[in-house]
Amino acid sequence: MQLYNTLSAQERAALIDAAGEERLTLSFYAYAYIGNPEEFRDHLFISWIALDVLGRIYVAHEGVNAQLSVPAPKFDAFKKHLDSIDFLKGIRLNIALEQDNKSFLKLKIKVRDKIVADGLNDNTFDVTNKGVHLNASEFNTLTNQDDTIVVDMRNHYESEIGHFEGAITPDVDTFRDSLPIIEEDLAEHKEDKNLVMYCTGGIRCEKASAYFKHKGFKNVYQLEGGIIEYARQVKNQGLENKFVGKNFVFDERRSETISEDVIARCHQCGTACDTHVNCANEACHLLFIQCPTCAEKLDNCCSDTCAEIVALPEAEQKALRKGKQNSNKIFKKGRAHHLKTVNQS
Repeated sequence: MQLYNTLSAQERAALIDAAGEERLTLSFYAYAYIGNPEEFRDHLFISWIALDVLGRIYVAHEGVNAQLSVPAPKFDAFKKHLDSIDFLKGIRLNIALEQDNKSFLKLKIKVRDKIVADGLNDNTFDVTNKGVHLNASEFNTLTNQDDTIVVDMRNHYESEIGHFEGAITPDVDTFRDSLPIIEEDLAEHKEDKNLVMYCTGGIRCEKASAYFKHKGFKNVYQLEGGIIEYARQVKNQGLENKFVGKNFVFDERRSETISEDVIARCHQCGTACDTHVNCANEACHLLFIQCPTCAEKLDNCCSDTCAEIVALPEAEQKALRKGKQNSNKIFKKGRAHHLKTVNQS
């Protein structure tokens, strides 16, 4: 049984163009015990490849975390398949605000230890004792109160281009890094403040809210459906929008516009800009913010050195990057000594 992609990203993009069908970008997650993640992974792949579903999905004993692109004409069939799985029946789907037919170009379903790398030992606390879920209206009301602290559970490169007004935005590279920092910084407010958390689609807050309750925080809340669902409710219900800038997303679109405010700057020249790109040098592939002027000047690269490499014949480029891995431990997102306008901590 074929359980892998046979087409390159370029070949898939050409097929999408030729098909002429609109596609829907969406995401969902579910914490539920999966006895055999490998078998579940195979079942999803076989079922979804037949529906031309593309995306990035993580499966673990604790559940599933999915970001997908589905052909619009096959959405009902896709939903029917989800409903055939007990713990996914009726699952909330976060539909992207800004659609792009090429948000994903391959179907990748990976078995992981966890669906989100949180670094926590789930056996030490009750992961089901979560915070109170808030819809957009409730979130706006509660965050207007003086006794409320709003915390962004995302990473620095996400909050850099957009965040809620007045939110604490930890300067961290990973979700697991943020947990001890937030606990320490807010230790004196465990009983006298409302702790309201948010993230992209809600999954990080599901675990974080239970963790912080375990750590003694009395009034813990989370934005249900994250920024994606908040923006949808604000639009549909005519509510006040308290999110400023763009929402970073983990697909080829890179972001969705929530407000027209540009709060970030080009990492190379400092011009107002909030467009994330990857360095064109495949041996680097650094994620950073680059304005059109710097992109033209440096041939879509993050540095003069990378621009020089990109100018070489492809065979020489391949030889230079042979045996090297684009690990985030080496190439941190948006952090490099030559990017002068970004925090280097």
